[in-house]
Amino acid sequence: MPRAFSELTFTPTVRAHQERMGSAKTYAKFIESGPQQGHLIGDAEKAFIEARDGFYQSTVSETGWPYVQYRGGPTGFLKALGPQSIGYADFSGNKQYISRGNLDGNDRIALILMDYANQRRLKILGRVEFTEGKDAAASLYPDGSEAPAERAVIIRVEALDWNCPRHITPRFTEAELRPHLNTLGRQLAELKAENERLKQEVANSG
Repeated sequence: MPRAFSELTFTPTVRAHQERMGSAKTYAKFIESGPQQGHLIGDAEKAFIEARDGFYQSTVSETGWPYVQYRGGPTGFLKALGPQSIGYADFSGNKQYISRGNLDGNDRIALILMDYANQRRLKILGRVEFTEGKDAAASLYPDGSEAPAERAVIIRVEALDWNCPRHITPRFTEAELRPHLNTLGRQLAELKAENERLKQEVANSG
């Protein structure tokens, strides 16, 4: 775990609970000597981020309640814009604006990006800036998008962490399964054709 992530998440109350549960010494090393570059997007993070077709994001209201939302789109709609920023075009949804309103009062955001098929997970903590209007979001439009976006969402990354893969149940999208299904389909067609050929040979030999 990078130092930047542990410094933000291991608050005094968290560390006190670690102490009570016997894990404080294990995790103290991440604050004292963890990797320094835990807030920068490298090549591996960029590739992972831009291969996602969705992510979970959490905001907090002014009354202290967290709100978790799933954001989805075509692969690559979430873009790595630099070593410490990511962004996406925010399209109109059901117009509740819970996440959007929360971020007006508290610009902090937490993201979890999942790769279920390969049991990988990237956690990101950041601060959000908005630029309203479809023109501002034009450079972030996913390929083939026809609907205008309401705003550009830019997240300045404060910390990130590749989380433990334990307990991630492998799941596969249709796109991930399609090459394998196509191969099985071809094999099935070949077997059916071979079966018909053999049946015809048997019929002709009688």
